[in-house]
Amino acid sequence: MSTSRFPIALHILTLLNEAKGNVVSSAYLAGSINVNPVLIRKEIMNLRKHGFVESKEGKGGGSFLAKNAKDINLGEVYQSVRSGNMLLGQHKNEPNPKCPVGRQINQHLDTLYSAAEHALIANLSKQTLADFAARFE
Repeated sequence: MSTSRFPIALHILTLLNEAKGNVVSSAYLAGSINVNPVLIRKEIMNLRKHGFVESKEGKGGGSFLAKNAKDINLGEVYQSVRSGNMLLGQHKNEPNPKCPVGRQINQHLDTLYSAAEHALIANLSKQTLADFAARFE
């Protein structure tokens, strides 16, 4: 997972929640997040694919929440942007198979990382977008 995808998705969803059903442009979202609108549009496509967001095309178009913030689980948002990569990363190089640690390190890291990610998802799943957005009021 790109380390920025979850915070960007959560920022988008929080802004859309603040809009209370009004359409919000990708330019406005990009300005708040301080990123290129193209990146916002790509993330909006993903959020739309997972049922969190709907969009209106054309002049005056933009995005809005597809469901109530109380029904958007942060664990599900995290999983929608995860992209199959481990949260904590992997070795860039192939460890030495002749080394007693090197030949086993990746399998032990996978187990460690998997447990950590399950704990993260379990924690996030206890929270909704409404819970998170309430911190900004």
